[in-house]
Amino acid sequence: MEKIPMTRGGHTALEQELRNLKTVERPSVIRAIAEAREHGDLSENAEYHSAREKQSFIEGRIKEIEAIISLAEVIDPTSLSGAIKFGATVTIVDEDTDEEKTYQIVGEPEADIENGMLNIKSPLARALIGKDEGDSVEVRTPGGQRDYEVLTILYK
Repeated sequence: MEKIPMTRGGHTALEQELRNLKTVERPSVIRAIAEAREHGDLSENAEYHSAREKQSFIEGRIKEIEAIISLAEVIDPTSLSGAIKFGATVTIVDEDTDEEKTYQIVGEPEADIENGMLNIKSPLARALIGKDEGDSVEVRTPGGQRDYEVLTILYK
């Protein structure tokens, strides 16, 4: 299977979520199921069905995180330099609106656009890879063509 690139911070966050699911959430839902069973008839017991549904979600998420961690390739951005690549923190400016944005290019599991974590597989990240400060980038997005200029590249 293909390795999943990930920053140290993203890997640590997944490990913490996994630990929380196994040590807090899983035991909590097991107690909720046992408690709901004591209320009698399971076919009409909404608490029981809700707890079972939550248990199913937790177990699925545990399996998903374990699979991601097993395929993770942790990359330390501080050891990198030069043109834009995985782990770079990039400040770009929209050439039409002069709006500046800063993103860190990260792996799919840790991507969160609201917090400036840009998925390496996104159209913008793919267009930025290999560019240097001062370069212009044309990006085809679902909202149309956008032009950006790379202002700064940091590896932190």
